[in-house]
Amino acid sequence: MYGNDFGTPTEPEQPVAAATDDELQQEFQALIDGDGRIEPRDWMPEAYRKGLIRQIAQHAHSEIIGMQPEGNWITRAPSLRRKAILMAKVQDEAGHGLYLYAAAETLGADRADLLDLLHTGKQKYSSIFNYPTLTWADMGAIGWLVDGAAIVNQVPLCRCSYGPYARAMIRVCKEESFHQRQGFEILHTLSQGTDAQKAMAQDAANRWWWPSLMMFGPPDDESPHSAQSMQWGIKRFSNDELRQRFVDMTAPQAEVLGITLPDPDLRWNDERGSYDFGEIDFTELFEVIKGNGPCNKQRLEHRVRAHTDGAWVREAADAYADKQAAKGRRAVA
Repeated sequence: MYGNDFGTPTEPEQPVAAATDDELQQEFQALIDGDGRIEPRDWMPEAYRKGLIRQIAQHAHSEIIGMQPEGNWITRAPSLRRKAILMAKVQDEAGHGLYLYAAAETLGADRADLLDLLHTGKQKYSSIFNYPTLTWADMGAIGWLVDGAAIVNQVPLCRCSYGPYARAMIRVCKEESFHQRQGFEILHTLSQGTDAQKAMAQDAANRWWWPSLMMFGPPDDESPHSAQSMQWGIKRFSNDELRQRFVDMTAPQAEVLGITLPDPDLRWNDERGSYDFGEIDFTELFEVIKGNGPCNKQRLEHRVRAHTDGAWVREAADAYADKQAAKGRRAVA
């Protein structure tokens, strides 16, 4: 139980050789290939860290910019119940941004720097939020189509190789499922209403369908980051695979709603066990990404103005934190 060889001299400890970059890289990839998690203090390639910061930041930016198209409809929602639900949804999106910025900070990013990159146009957000919300039915189409696409995109991220991002996505996806059901319920109510309400629902679906398909990014052969992200276990499925899943999920729901999706080539393919759908004009996607969408300028200007107007809140919070820290130091002294 206890050692008793007190008189035997021990060998001096030999220094442990530091692992080479190649060895660290092999261990890193082996952990990912074994479906393990990379945590903030683990070794990771610099390209992996930078790629994650880029993706998580874009995701976080999308959540806070995404508050704008719907926040404008809170006061115009048709009932108190609708106002409360929409307000809760917008608050959820603010929370999603908070979780994601916090996840990016575990990689050494500074939240203020990320916001500066957003405000100066050096980092992007999802192209879908550069489209206008013209009617109340748009709140339904965004929930059903945009949040539905987000769920298809984001559920696999719950198994992302980077632990903090994967764990943040679990709660995000639970809340997104509520958002999708809320949107479906709005459109279902409209589709059961008057002819004008049915026309409003159909018009919203017509305008949001193709931009929602573009949310998954360019085709696989034109996606600059997909292959590497999949090798690193950040993404689990390619852009085109996720887009097909979304179409297969949404097309039957449109039938329940009595809405016709604006694609004459959309039809079930028995041989493939999936829906065929028409060719997407990705020229529009690339134009929106470049800043030429209907609301690019409006969305970014609104975001910068809100950030500037809120400077006093951040300053007050910093002053309070400094005051509490000083009080703690005096108590210790």
